[in-house]
Amino acid sequence: MLGMGVVGSGVARALSQKSDSLANQIGANVCLKSVLVRDKTKQRSFEIGQNLFTDNFDEILERTDIDIVVEVMGGEHPALEFILAALESGKHVVTANKEVMAKHAPDIFAAARRKDVRVLFEASVAGGTPVVSPLMRDLVANEVVSIKAIINGTTNYILTRMSSEQIDYKTVLKDAQNLGYAEPDPTNDVEGIDAAYKLAILSTLGFRAQVKDSDVFCEGITSLSAKDFQYADELGYAIKLLAISSRINGEVQARVHPALIEKDQMLAKVDGVLNAIEIETDLTGRVLFHGPGAGSMPTSSAIVADIINIGRNVAGNAAYLDPVRLSESIKVQSISDLQTKYYFRLEAKDEPGVLAQIGSALALNKISISSFIQKGFDPEQGTAELVIMTHRATERSVQSALKDIKDLDVVARIGNMIRVSE
Repeated sequence: MLGMGVVGSGVARALSQKSDSLANQIGANVCLKSVLVRDKTKQRSFEIGQNLFTDNFDEILERTDIDIVVEVMGGEHPALEFILAALESGKHVVTANKEVMAKHAPDIFAAARRKDVRVLFEASVAGGTPVVSPLMRDLVANEVVSIKAIINGTTNYILTRMSSEQIDYKTVLKDAQNLGYAEPDPTNDVEGIDAAYKLAILSTLGFRAQVKDSDVFCEGITSLSAKDFQYADELGYAIKLLAISSRINGEVQARVHPALIEKDQMLAKVDGVLNAIEIETDLTGRVLFHGPGAGSMPTSSAIVADIINIGRNVAGNAAYLDPVRLSESIKVQSISDLQTKYYFRLEAKDEPGVLAQIGSALALNKISISSFIQKGFDPEQGTAELVIMTHRATERSVQSALKDIKDLDVVARIGNMIRVSE
């Protein structure tokens, strides 16, 4: 095993406590042979024999009694190099590394294929909620139409609290950090980067074509305010950080951003640190995977399941299933081509003709208003807060309109723009 932090300790604990059960399921004993760590003397949440620790990766590569390498280090480097080296040495790999799989999946699959070994990565997307395996196996007869997911527990916790308690982002983030739900540096979570990694993996599997994390449009939650949740609720919506990929006219559009979602939709009801992935296909229609997306035990569940899967092949001397084949080449569509409805919140002077000027800026960009609400009034500034919902429009037109509106003398500030999930 490479790494023994929170997740690695959970895996070691599960292997130890479930040894008899695992042996029965696999038909052979599963033994933890070696653990690569930086500091062999460090105290860990689950203690194992000190003789198992090594700080030399080559020792693991050279051992002929090691069949599977489990990578739980995290980060891109040196995890990528270790994974490729393990495969090249003829060892199977289980990884929880979303960044490596999002950026380098084709190279990893190709290396596994060359050496006739397997690489499994269930834990890289939704922790203990199985979705990678169903996409690779159970839904393989389907053409995936779309993937719509809540796949970051930290941001979902923050947004749930902001919605239910009408409190601001910074306050909830601090609470999340104190509770251990958010990292001291929460950038990867709150800016949508973590979700983009995971969406790239799901999209690659779902559309059987490489979709990199750099192909995913990414926008975080830091601009959301308590007011947005109040107004969304009045309009019949929840706000979630959604990861969405769709096949549109033979192209894939992949995006992560806050979205208004109607309250009666299943994803709107997914709260707290839970994850949910809704996959729509041509044969099954919509299926929903819902459960814990992070944490030592849920993630260990996925990793140990992958170990069992490979272990059965090893113990039975059975032929290995071919690694994932990316059979299609597919173009990634720009976010500018997105067509959906939009929510605007802005502050403008409280005087006659303001709405006409804003409406004119929208109309010039071929955007029509579906509803308009005037909210609070600031007597000191002489401004009112306006909430506008549009009919369907293109992202390109909306961005152009926002620039025009910002230049209007009657508009003091554009508070927010949120896309609507249809």
